[in-house]
Amino acid sequence: MITKQQALDYHANGRPGKVSVQPTKPCLTQVDLSLAYTPGVAQPCLEIAQNPEDVYKYTSKGNLVAVISNGTAVLGLGDIGAAAGKPVMEGKGVLFKRFADIDVFDIELDTKDPQEVIRCCQMLEPTFGGINLEDIKAPECFLIEETLKKTMKIPVFHDDQHGTAIISAAALLNAVELVKKELAHIRVVFSGAGAAGIACAKLYLRLGVNPENILMVDSKGVMYEGRESFNASKQLFVRRTEARTLLDAMKDADVFVGVSVANTVTPQMIKVMARDPIVFAMANPDPEIPYPDALAARKDIVMATGRSDYPNQINNVLGFPFIFRGALDTHATQINEEMKIAAVHALAQLAKEDVPEEVARVYGLASLKFGRDYIVPKPFDSRVLVREAAAVAQAAMVSGVARRQLDIEAYKRELARRVGKGRIMLDSVMEKAKHEPKRVVFPEGSSPRILRAARILVSEGLAKPTLLGRAEEIQKVAADLEVSLEGIELLDPATSARRAAYAESFFERRQRRGVTSARALAMMADPTYFGIMMLSVGDCDAVLSGVDSDYPTTIRPALEIIPLNPGITRVSGLYAMIRDDRVYMFADTTVNIDPTAEELVEIALSATKVACHFDIEPRIAMLSFSNFGSSRYPASEKMALAANLLKARAPELIVEGEMQADVALMPEMMKRLYPFSRLQEEANVFIFPDLNASNIAYKLLQRMGNLRAVGPILMGLSKPLHVLHRTLEVSDIVDMAAIAVVDAQAR
Repeated sequence: MITKQQALDYHANGRPGKVSVQPTKPCLTQVDLSLAYTPGVAQPCLEIAQNPEDVYKYTSKGNLVAVISNGTAVLGLGDIGAAAGKPVMEGKGVLFKRFADIDVFDIELDTKDPQEVIRCCQMLEPTFGGINLEDIKAPECFLIEETLKKTMKIPVFHDDQHGTAIISAAALLNAVELVKKELAHIRVVFSGAGAAGIACAKLYLRLGVNPENILMVDSKGVMYEGRESFNASKQLFVRRTEARTLLDAMKDADVFVGVSVANTVTPQMIKVMARDPIVFAMANPDPEIPYPDALAARKDIVMATGRSDYPNQINNVLGFPFIFRGALDTHATQINEEMKIAAVHALAQLAKEDVPEEVARVYGLASLKFGRDYIVPKPFDSRVLVREAAAVAQAAMVSGVARRQLDIEAYKRELARRVGKGRIMLDSVMEKAKHEPKRVVFPEGSSPRILRAARILVSEGLAKPTLLGRAEEIQKVAADLEVSLEGIELLDPATSARRAAYAESFFERRQRRGVTSARALAMMADPTYFGIMMLSVGDCDAVLSGVDSDYPTTIRPALEIIPLNPGITRVSGLYAMIRDDRVYMFADTTVNIDPTAEELVEIALSATKVACHFDIEPRIAMLSFSNFGSSRYPASEKMALAANLLKARAPELIVEGEMQADVALMPEMMKRLYPFSRLQEEANVFIFPDLNASNIAYKLLQRMGNLRAVGPILMGLSKPLHVLHRTLEVSDIVDMAAIAVVDAQAR
């Protein structure tokens, strides 16, 4: 579980909060300033004054959404107030950006008066391309959304209502198809009659569910005629029935939809449902009935929850980012029912298509196939953006609410370009690690950064960390940091029963290299040597060390103990340089000072394996100051020779060189000046002539270009061992641990 302190540190460390504003135009010179503000800014202002639609052309409005809340129904926290709800709204903005590249301002309103919320939103219309209402309690949320939809000319969407409705509706379509039932004939029982429950029921009706076949249960029981008076939203689903309890309602029901609270459903309730029951237990964080209990009650069940650790997650993130993407890009005046239905069908159809292997691998699966355990797409399936946003945009145009017409095929290509490898690579690694966490040893167990990283690894289910060092010292540091050690193994090499056996094994390897038996025993008290021996004999799956020491201190024992991969004569290091839409592999950045052409081939082959490991098709550039013989010097000729040797050794690879770095990144220039080149797209694996060049390049890009440097990833060893740079932050250590886990899984 995530600890209180971990959550607080995440939000407080560095710049407080989770979002910031970055300018999209240069603002460095006096000319830039004059264009950004006065006098240059007057020109777009005058254009917009003449043609108000030009606001989309000259400002950020077309990619800007307001997430608006008054904090009256925050997640599972209830009415905690506007300011207390702000972290949630910032988080919603992060999801918009991560999944659909939409910018967000979160706006928290200090009022419970729905009319004040309505008026505030109306006054914001010139600023935003759309409004996402969030965490506003029922029934006020219904009034607010309906009024805004009638009075505003930009999309307004209350995700608490429609998000769950859209995703669960897609799941319902596929579940009903799987069990060979008809929407018009199924009986549906709802537990929960709040905003989400009412919205789900209304959308199911539009899909073809018979209104008389819906029975709704709120906190007081079945909503039957004569029980009491209901508000207008609930009144639509009041039925004449003898059922009074949830158990009564679920007898012979085909579908159960849970949008209430945990543990409201018993196995007995599942047992009395009709054949092939469809159960959507969507309460978060714990469902109405635990997934294992439901499956134990009925083997013929089709089950979905809101959790990511079980099949069929009903996750709102499959909806709102992509729905707004399509609405914004068509300058839609609203998100209407046609657009919601389009999103439903796009998601349902995508789940029935062949799933790319890389998507299955993200979730630690050999494959994903439409069936009882896969009725909705996975959130990290990059195809969702293209399919759903395009479907929503198409529906907006057909239904007449779009103010901008798109060539839908060209739009799909534009959406595909937004799905950048940079954003999804680490997410993919994290998901893979969670599906089979491995035992990772950290020799610097008392380091505060290692302790915090280990806590996150356990909380996220990414790895099983073992910290080496004196238990008392580690426990004291952990207590000072308020870091729980639950789930983290502590092991002191000096007192370990394994020390003697490790020393004997090490002595056998190094006895003809100046190491005595006594020296071997003493060396095994060193956590770095001890940890690497654990890896060597199979007592752990990976080792990460180096945050409190220099590079040679870790690399030396690694080379003494861990054999190299077959065909490799030396280890090398790689950094993955990440920006939102790209991942570049830089090698060798850490080990070899002046490698030969033959060694560069080894480095390139190792880097290729890392790229493939991250589902990146490698395109290799052998870098130099020369382009294809333009300057003949020993250094450039070395790179040309390396390129030719690599082509001969691995003819299936896309390799070019020697070449300058800018040419490797400019395919149009490449085609114009060097049409013979095999590189038709920009290179993504860069092999440098020496350590000077690679080390300088990655550090300049990291600090000046704001690319994220993930590494160093040690290549060439036969077991997963990575050296942690002394400047790494806690999040970087977590990333490296996840990479090590995935590396161990592959081996």
